[in-house]
Amino acid sequence: MEKPQLSFAQIWKLSFGFLGIQFGWGLQMANMSPIYERLGAKESELGLLWIAAPLTGLLVQPIVGHFSDRTWNSLGRRKPYFLVGALLSTLALIAMPNSGALWMAVGLLWILDASINVTMEPFRAFVADMLPEKQRALGFSVQTVLIGIGAVVSSSLPFFLTNVFGVSSQAGTGQIPDSVRLAFYIGAAVLFACVLVTILTTQEYPPEDQGDFERMKESTAGLAGNLREITGAIAAMPQRMKQLAWVQMFTWGGLFCMWTYFSPAVARHVFGATDPKSELYTAGTDWGGVCFSVYNGVALAMAFLLIGLVRKISPKTLHSVGLICGAVGLLSVLVIKNKYALFASMTGVGIAWACILALPYAMLAGALPEEKMGTYMGVFNFFIVIPQVVVALGSGWLVQHLFQGQSVYALALGGGLMALAALLVRRVDYTHIPS
Repeated sequence: MEKPQLSFAQIWKLSFGFLGIQFGWGLQMANMSPIYERLGAKESELGLLWIAAPLTGLLVQPIVGHFSDRTWNSLGRRKPYFLVGALLSTLALIAMPNSGALWMAVGLLWILDASINVTMEPFRAFVADMLPEKQRALGFSVQTVLIGIGAVVSSSLPFFLTNVFGVSSQAGTGQIPDSVRLAFYIGAAVLFACVLVTILTTQEYPPEDQGDFERMKESTAGLAGNLREITGAIAAMPQRMKQLAWVQMFTWGGLFCMWTYFSPAVARHVFGATDPKSELYTAGTDWGGVCFSVYNGVALAMAFLLIGLVRKISPKTLHSVGLICGAVGLLSVLVIKNKYALFASMTGVGIAWACILALPYAMLAGALPEEKMGTYMGVFNFFIVIPQVVVALGSGWLVQHLFQGQSVYALALGGGLMALAALLVRRVDYTHIPS
């Protein structure tokens, strides 16, 4: 089917749910390590405790993508998954800050990550479904703008609730501060409302031939048929997808180093805190959240630039340059002792983040068969989550033994991985189509 070009407003609405999804992710990225430490976790255990995020993505996204390819009902193809995932994510965000023990927070993170993945995975395929080839880079760039807005606000929300609205950031042993608790409640409401906007304002295209669609569903019915279809898709991955897989592996390994260790590294390396229960440590981790807000703010500004740049410059070139900026940003934290100088580091990370969220998908979508878009987008997530699992399993040992407890060196490792990813982008076989 020849898809019509959509207006900018239509592209904005079909991606709007990502604003809410990123609100949930942003709260998690900035606050889960401090929450774990307040509930008794050691710094060397953080990587393993974070393993819920990549493992749930590894399991959930290809399954949801596959079944969303084969769904059609009154809501549409992808939207039923948006709705179910948003409901579950909202409940998990409300429950998380009420965790009274470490095991409870860990369990709720598994639930939260699984739920957000149910919502998020079909959104990637949704943009590809709804837009013609020459508008896809624009569509993913708009998605990145909305992700940036959600991340900026959510990452710094506890800081602003404390410093602007006077909400308490103090907490006793084994307790989560009121500022963090309220931020998660606000995030739950924002996530559900934003996803609902996309559901209510966007109409999906039905299958071109309903008979062929039903026959496809019947041919893969049952567990064996569905597994055969997913494994067959993996075996038949397009060449461009294989090349982008290596880029994603090193990119997301580097990002996971940052998400896991940035806030503790700021508290210890920049603020000089040693006790996770001290006010100085809380100030350091809150500043880590502000830094996350800065890199997401830069990503937001960069995403607006990408909307224009992708019309003229190849996503391949833009992505390579962006990843170099991110690598330099993470490596620079090694020599920084002033908290405001971290904003320069986060500028580099923000440029990289904007590119990471849009450009690999823009390069990938045109190489995928339309009828398996959801399945392949889910499989592509393998190359996001596998490196995170590796980092989660191995980084604790590295921090404790090789880095002698200095988590700032885990950030430098992340910078090195991102630099390798930048080099691998140059191998991707992609021809730019100017719009």
